[in-house]
Amino acid sequence: MTPLISANQLEEIINSGENVLLCDCRFDLVKPEAGRKAYEESHIPGAIHVDLDHDMSGSKTGSNGRHPLPSPEAWAKTKTRLGINPNTLVVAYDKQGSVYASRLWWMLKATGHANVRVLDGGLDAWNGPMGTIPRQPTPATQAIEPMPFVGLVLVDELVNNLQTQKNLVLDARTNDRYHGQNETLDPVGGHIPGAVNRCFKENLSASAFKAPEQLFKDFVDLLGSTKPAEVIHQCGSGVTACHNLLAMEVAGLKGSRIYAGSWSEWCADPKRPVAL
Repeated sequence: MTPLISANQLEEIINSGENVLLCDCRFDLVKPEAGRKAYEESHIPGAIHVDLDHDMSGSKTGSNGRHPLPSPEAWAKTKTRLGINPNTLVVAYDKQGSVYASRLWWMLKATGHANVRVLDGGLDAWNGPMGTIPRQPTPATQAIEPMPFVGLVLVDELVNNLQTQKNLVLDARTNDRYHGQNETLDPVGGHIPGAVNRCFKENLSASAFKAPEQLFKDFVDLLGSTKPAEVIHQCGSGVTACHNLLAMEVAGLKGSRIYAGSWSEWCADPKRPVAL
C-alpha cells in the first residue's frame, strides 16, 4: 500500500462511511500555537488536531533535541487517547508540504500501525468541505500496547558511524543550515561530519510529492551503490527527516532509518564534532 492518499481518494472513503481518523498535524516551529489555532478556525470535517509538541514529542532534557520522541509507553497512551485503534485507517495531513504529517506517519508505522497514510498535497489539495467545529478525540476502545520504535537510530550509532562510515547519513535541512549559515533554531550551526544534504523540499512539486518514478531516480542518483537499509535520515529535530524517509518509501526504496534526535541533539554535546 502506498503511503500516500489523494484528496479524491480520501473524499470517496469519507463519503462511503468507512471508518477513518483524520489527523490535522499543522504546526509552526516559530509559532508553536499557530497550528492548533489554524485547526480551530477551519479543518477537514471530523479531523482531530495532533500537535507536534504535545502529542508527537516527549520531554526535553536539554540534551535530547528539540522534539525528542516520547517513550513507547507514553506514545501508546497518546495513541489510546487519540483513538488510534489497531485497525483504524489514519490519514494525516498538514499545510506545510506534509512535513508534520510525515512525522505522525512514521511514528505510527514504526510502532506497528500499518494502516496510515499521508494526504498528498495536504490541505492545498483538498477541494471538499471544511469544518469549523473542533472535534475532541474519542479514546480507543482498548488500551494500546507499547511497542519500541522500529528503525530508530540512537546517537551512539551516529558517533560510531564517524569511524566506520557503514551508513550514509542524509540531512533533510535546507542547504544553508546544513552549511552552518542562517541557523536560527539551534545554538550551533553546521552538520554531522560525513552527512549528505538532501533538503526535504526536493521531494515536492508544489505541495505534493513528486511522482514515484522521479523520486526513485532522484534518490538512486544520490545514493549510488548505497542500499536503502544503509541510509540514516536526520534533520534539525527529527521531523523533516521523516519526509525523506517517506519519499524513499513512495519511490519503493524501503528500509531506511531515522535518527530522531538529529542535529539539535547532536550539537548539544560540545564533544561531538561539527562540520561546516
